[in-house]
Amino acid sequence: MKKTLVIAGIAAVVAMLSSCNQNQGSNAAPAPAQDSTAVAGSIVFFNMDKVMEGYDMANDLTSVFETKTSGIQAEIDRRGKKLEKDAADFQNKVDKGLLTQSVAQVQYQKLQQQQQEYQQYVMRKQQEMNEEQQVTMNQIANSIQEFVNEYNAEKGYAMIIATAGAVLSTPVVTGDPKLDITDDLLAGLNAAYIKTKESAKK
Repeated sequence: MKKTLVIAGIAAVVAMLSSCNQNQGSNAAPAPAQDSTAVAGSIVFFNMDKVMEGYDMANDLTSVFETKTSGIQAEIDRRGKKLEKDAADFQNKVDKGLLTQSVAQVQYQKLQQQQQEYQQYVMRKQQEMNEEQQVTMNQIANSIQEFVNEYNAEKGYAMIIATAGAVLSTPVVTGDPKLDITDDLLAGLNAAYIKTKESAKK
């Protein structure tokens, strides 16, 4: 899976969760490096695409996901090519009359079984990749949502909207740049992630 698919999935998850009232979240507010000029009570927004591109946790988890799925796809391709070769070899022997009818029947049934096992393997691995993608999406979306709650406990905005993708698929077509908290939010997300990684090393 490509990162764009993960971004789209996360945008959908966060978009449902990121309308935050002034009292949401804990009192342990973060300390972002850059403040937005929007005042408390404002309806503000952030660009999900930009957050996903710059959020270190999203990049790390997406990289791990892509490595896993690339390995799975490589094994699927390897097994598929072997099955094709076995089938071609069998057909070649049949065409040349190198097999008796009874032996050919046994080998044909064996190839059918191998094909069925291969199809089951592909379905199982595709399900694993889908589950892995969903877990990755949920981890990133949950991290963003928790941070937004803490962030808004300090900022006190009336609502925070996540925007992403083309104009027709986003709730904000245009807005005052002063209400765009993307950079502020991204700085805080990365700062919090760095602290989390440092704590995990101890």
